[in-house]
Order: sequence, then structure tokens, then C-alpha cells
Amino acid sequence: MVIEGAGETVIIDPSVTVVAKGGAHLPIDAVINSHGHEDHVAGNGLFANARVHMHHDDLLAAHSIDGLMTIYGFEGEARTDFEQVVLEEFSYVARPDATGFLDGHVWDLGGVTIEAVHLPGHTRGHSGFRVSDGVFFLSDIDLTGFGPYYGDAWSSLEQFEDSLRKVRDEEADFYVTFHHKGIIEGRAAFLELVDGFHAVIDRRHQAMLDFLAEPRTLDQLAEHRFVYRPHVEGTHIPSIERRTAGMHVEQMVRRGEALEVETGRFRRIS
Repeated sequence: MVIEGAGETVIIDPSVTVVAKGGAHLPIDAVINSHGHEDHVAGNGLFANARVHMHHDDLLAAHSIDGLMTIYGFEGEARTDFEQVVLEEFSYVARPDATGFLDGHVWDLGGVTIEAVHLPGHTRGHSGFRVSDGVFFLSDIDLTGFGPYYGDAWSSLEQFEDSLRKVRDEEADFYVTFHHKGIIEGRAAFLELVDGFHAVIDRRHQAMLDFLAEPRTLDQLAEHRFVYRPHVEGTHIPSIERRTAGMHVEQMVRRGEALEVETGRFRRIS
């Protein structure tokens, strides 16, 4: 998304599409990354003379490829394979000059402002942005049927749920997602989509509870797949499934819905 003010022009999350086009249609003064994932920083290297900003909690992802891999938390072959994907398919370029921002930071572009809204869970620093002309950029609260993604080392199920509750209070004329949905016009349509998006978490949770009718390990939960469909391939998927399952099981135990019947094996409480 390109936002032009009287004094400066900003691009938020320059994507692989921006890379394919060789840049933006206007001179860019600053790049703002909503969070530290490869698809949101793909075009950072195109704007060598522009400032780069990312929430302080994700900033290491802009600074180096090692920082980006730290956020994901992949190890061994999964890390090696994914690092190559990031470099080759997403044109990753380190920006050690990138600076951090915090919740509530405002960029004044001259007649147009952008305000950061910290919405963690997807990553620690994941943020949305209020644009002063009635637009709210949701980034990876993307309102898809796939549902929320919180499978990284730096993800949090509880924070994502808190962020989904928080973002419902945003008043805008247009809501913009980075993926899939694009532009949603009007608050009523937005609320319907965000509630459906949130409901995916509850469906996953219940499906895992049903699977724990008999004692299971986290590896068994991961093998069963509650996030990705069985045909989806990738060396990174087992760790994502295991982390996601682990967050739900921790929540189940805390709520009194399940218990650890022996070391590493969990069963729901009927």
C-alpha cells in the first residue's frame, strides 16, 4: 500500500509484486513493515535511499536473515530450506539501518498521518496502521477461511486472540488486508469477517480436544494436522503444527479441559 502526503510518500509492506514491478510508481521516502515475515519485507532492498521502519519487537527480521529465521524458529533442514526460499523467491535484502517503532507511533506525511497499532500474536511485533483518511491496514489479520496463523517461535495464541478482540473496536471506512481479501468496505462487513476469522481458532481447539479423547503426544497432534491440509508439503510444516498444537494444549490444561496423564501425553477431561 502506497500512501502519499504533501511532504512524504510511504510504502507499507513492499511485496513480491512490488519486486516484480521493479519498485513503486512514485519516489518512496520511507518503508514501513507491519511485521517480520519474508513476504512483507520482500521489496525492502528496492528502496535503498528510503528509511525502513518495523515494530521494535520484530526489528531483527529487517536487520538480517538470521534475525528473520529466529522469529520463525525453524531448525536443521527446515531452516536451511526456508532460508533459501526467502533469499531466492522473496528477494530478501538485509536492512541493518532499519529503526523500530512502538504502539501509537505517528508518521506525519503532510496532510496525511499513519498511526501504528500493535496487534501481536502472529509475531511479537505485528502491527496494523490507521491512515487518517478512513483506512485501517490489517496486515496479516487477513480474514481468510484458513484462519489465524500463530505457528512461529515468536507467535502467541493468547496474544492473537487479544488482538482480534482489540481490532474489532477500529472504526474505518475501509479495512485493507495484505493477503486475499484486499479491501473491505464498511464496519459491518469487517466485523462479520473478523468474527468468522476468529472462529477458526475455536474450531481448531475443539477438533484437538476431540482428538484427545485418548492420550496423545504433541507429535501425534502435529502428524494429524489441524492447520494445514494433508496434501500441503514442506519441511517447515511439522514444526508449525507442533507449535500450534502445543499452544492449544497449554490452554486446555490451564482451563481444566485436558490433563497430562503421563509425561508428554495428554487427554481431554470428559
